[in-house]
Amino acid sequence: MNLRIELSQNPTEEERTAILAPLRAHNVANAGPSTFEPIALLVRDEHDAILGGLYAHTFYRWLFIELLAVPEQGRGKGIGSQLMQRAEDLAREKDCVGIWLDTFSFQAPEFYKKLGFSECGEILDYPLGHKRHFFQKRLIG
Repeated sequence: MNLRIELSQNPTEEERTAILAPLRAHNVANAGPSTFEPIALLVRDEHDAILGGLYAHTFYRWLFIELLAVPEQGRGKGIGSQLMQRAEDLAREKDCVGIWLDTFSFQAPEFYKKLGFSECGEILDYPLGHKRHFFQKRLIG
């Protein structure tokens, strides 16, 4: 079999799916199957407009918080803590081992530490002059 590497400048969803298929098969063979389940907690104003919230998903019994955005007018009022507590409650209901997330140094690393998260990694100069922090909070064991 001859293999070659080709650059796709504008990858399609079909190309992504083709790359993902053997990776998923390998993961299932080694770690068993898991279901990807998205979760969204929305912050709305009095007109029902979405101004922020939390977007996450469960996979292999961990909740990954992909996005957390607290609107300017909600900062310092406990909205972020409430969102994180609701996410933790959902993770516990789904019997998750823990929660993980990443954030930039100019965002909220101290906020996550106050909520009981421990830093488990960082990338320097991502973006340049800043850091990307990785946090986890174990819920079981």
